[in-house]
Amino acid sequence: MISRQRKCLWPAVIGLLILQAVQALYIVHRESLTFDEDNHMFAGYMMWKAGDYGLNPEHPPLVKLLATLPILHEPLWIPPQQGRDFKTEAYLSGRDWLARNDGASQRLVFRMRVGAELLALLLALTVFLAAREWFGDTVGLVALLLLVFDPNILAHSALVTTDVGVSLFFLASIFTFYRYITRPTLVRLGLTGIAVGLLLATKHSGILIAPMLLLLIAWEIFIAPKPERARTALRLAGALAAITVISVVVLWSFYGFRYAARPAGLQLSTSLRNYTAPLSHFQAAAVLTIARLHLLPESYLIGLVDVKRMAEFYPTFIFGKVYAHGQWWYFPAVILIKTTLGLLVLLALATFAALTGKLEKRRELTYILIPALVYLAIAIAAGMNIGARHLLPMYVLLTIFAAAGVVTLARINRGWAVVCTLLVAAHIVSSLMVFPNQLAYANEAVGGPKNLHNLLSDANVDWAQQLLQVKQWQDRHPSEDCWFAYFARPEIDPATYGIHCHALPTIDTSWLGGSEIVPPTINGTVLISAGDLSGCEWPSGKLNPYQSFQSRRPDESIDEAVYVYRGTFDMSFAAAMSRAQQSHTLLRHHQPEEAFALAHEAVAIQPTNLFAQTALGDAASELGKKPEAVSAWQVAIVAAQELEQDAQESYIPDLQKKTRRAAQ
Repeated sequence: MISRQRKCLWPAVIGLLILQAVQALYIVHRESLTFDEDNHMFAGYMMWKAGDYGLNPEHPPLVKLLATLPILHEPLWIPPQQGRDFKTEAYLSGRDWLARNDGASQRLVFRMRVGAELLALLLALTVFLAAREWFGDTVGLVALLLLVFDPNILAHSALVTTDVGVSLFFLASIFTFYRYITRPTLVRLGLTGIAVGLLLATKHSGILIAPMLLLLIAWEIFIAPKPERARTALRLAGALAAITVISVVVLWSFYGFRYAARPAGLQLSTSLRNYTAPLSHFQAAAVLTIARLHLLPESYLIGLVDVKRMAEFYPTFIFGKVYAHGQWWYFPAVILIKTTLGLLVLLALATFAALTGKLEKRRELTYILIPALVYLAIAIAAGMNIGARHLLPMYVLLTIFAAAGVVTLARINRGWAVVCTLLVAAHIVSSLMVFPNQLAYANEAVGGPKNLHNLLSDANVDWAQQLLQVKQWQDRHPSEDCWFAYFARPEIDPATYGIHCHALPTIDTSWLGGSEIVPPTINGTVLISAGDLSGCEWPSGKLNPYQSFQSRRPDESIDEAVYVYRGTFDMSFAAAMSRAQQSHTLLRHHQPEEAFALAHEAVAIQPTNLFAQTALGDAASELGKKPEAVSAWQVAIVAAQELEQDAQESYIPDLQKKTRRAAQ
């Protein structure tokens, strides 16, 4: 009987891996580019072709290099460098590169996504191998089954982003370290160092492996017999030092063992010293010391600084409200919303089994739970609240924990076996019910995907993946003239996919352009993607030009992430904002008189609009009209004072600085 089960084990594993790949590739085949993919793809291609690590330093190279391998033989057009800020350069050059070489066909995009899917398959296989070694064959198979149908893992499996890759190498690092601990050999030590190096080369959050390993080492020392503790501590300290050296060498290899981010003749848009300026003195000094000693590549250090800077100002949308900064309870709430009810109950039962001693193997549980809890604690404290995708490494570990609990309880008696089987089935069915729209998954207790946009935003529901479906909608309504607020405009241009709606302003069009001049009243059709409907990127919901639509019931929903409204709409806020944004664009192009006229139009539409008055002040200042500039900025300050205290910090200090300078 046991022999027969083992013969069936690997065919079952292979079948589940194939099922994972089929689901993931079908999902992304119908999705347009998500927000961050084009800059990852372009940066990866330029790393291979030009050795340029400065186009997208906010993420290390591994995923980008792997994903672009399938297209290296293609003779692709490369946009000329324009010397813009590195993020602007990566996003907009990536957009233009794909638009010209791939268009709406997404032939190249799909091939790169297939490359990224390899990491998802390796993750699934590693989950099986780790769970099998820790708890046995059955647990390995159940863990694999739970992972293959997890909606959050599936949603990101074949995207050219870093979340699945970092989940893979977190688990691989912990698993290889466990194997070294249980049977120390040089080979196992070397494999651990390589796994940690691959982790560091995947995403900057990989540095969180350091506190995880330190805690696991402390635990190993604590459980060692007292006479052996000193020797154990010394051996593990040496092992940690070796892992550090090996992993850093692996990291350097992905940058071609070159310190400079860009090849000879090219410089970063900002120096590392200038980029560290907003950090604390201690943080900046630490980064600059590492840079001076060339301990880590320049591109990697820029990325570390970027993660810190982004976390300090990134707004949060949850339960229908925008907060200027992160909220500690965001990720606990996301877990309750974005996790299937079946898996939530399985985790509760696994916790019960562990606390009551039914689920034994203390060391194995420690290697699951300590890293998972450390990761969750740091995610809560970090302040970057933009999606369940940032919790995927924790999900992977907890999937193994849930599987161990399932199998342990199912072996007690038939009743437990039935309950656990039903919960696993509920997990699978809940995921299949939203297929192929896993990115917008929410469990049934919170109303499912249809209600998700009222609770969460950004990559939880709308990562700008809907343009192929919007194009199909437009083909079904060829006579409708439409206006479209699209979450990723202008980083991704809907026109590339043949969508010809007028462009409504977003927060990104404020610094990159791309909005059209909006009439104060629109009589017709308005499309708003969930990210813009929520206003998740604004530091205050009061700044969201589409806030009035939140109380309206949409006429149609496209993939639970783009909402269609028909009727007559007061668009005063968006009209003023579009003029203010274009006024600033004209200023950047040294056209102050035209900018001044457009800003006056914005103020005429909404006299107390923060953006309109700011634009008027900036244009007046450029024309030497200081009294008018000061007057406009003062009105803008009053408008900003109506925002929440945290949101005021984004506007008032800069406005006050301009006012003081003009008064001198």
